Amino acid sequence: MPPKVEPAVPITPPDQWVDAYGDYLYGFAMSRLRNPEAAADCLQDTFLAGIKALDRFDGSRDIKFWLRGIMRNKIVDQIRKSIKENKVDIDAEDEALLESFWYKYTGIATTTPDPWQFNPRKYYDNSEFWVVFEKCIAQVKDPARKAFVLRVLEDQTTEEVCKAMDLTPNYLWVLLHRAREQLKVLLEANWTGKDAN
Repeated sequence: MPPKVEPAVPITPPDQWVDAYGDYLYGFAMSRLRNPEAAADCLQDTFLAGIKALDRFDGSRDIKFWLRGIMRNKIVDQIRKSIKENKVDIDAEDEALLESFWYKYTGIATTTPDPWQFNPRKYYDNSEFWVVFEKCIAQVKDPARKAFVLRVLEDQTTEEVCKAMDLTPNYLWVLLHRAREQLKVLLEANWTGKDAN
C-alpha cells in the first residue's frame, strides 16, 4: 500500500461542514433549483455523499469546492427528478417559434439577439460578478432555466439534456436561446461593472 500523502489544504471535519459550508452550498443549489425544499434535499444528499467518499478526497483543494462538485451531480439528479414529476410545458411563445415556417424548414430561429452592453467573459474571475450571476440565473423562467443549468452550467451533453428533459434537440436549442436572452437582460440590469464592449 502506498504511503498516505498529506493534504495540501487542511480538511474540515464533517461535523463542521454544516456551519462552514451550509449557507454557501445551499445558495449554490437555490440558484440552480429555485426550490427551497429541493435545495435542502440536495444539500443533505451532498453532505451524506461527501461523508461516504471522504476517504477518496485527495486534499488538493479546499473541501468546500470538492463538496460543490458533488453537489453539481446532486443538482442534475434533482432536475431530472423534477422533470419526471412535472412534464415540461412549452409556453405559447416557444410553440409559435417551433411552428413557424422558417423554423420548420431550417431548424433555426429567425431572431438575432441584440449585442451585449458589456462583455461577461471579462468578469469570469470576479467573485462579485458570480454573486450577481447566481441571482440572475435564479430568475430565468423554467423550463429554460433547467435546460441552461444542465447544458451550460453542469456541462451535460445535448443528448443527456434531451433525455433528462424529454426534449428534441431543436426545442432544447429554443430553451437555451430563451434562457440566454433572459439572462442577458437580467445581467445587464443588475451588473454594475458595465463596459463599452
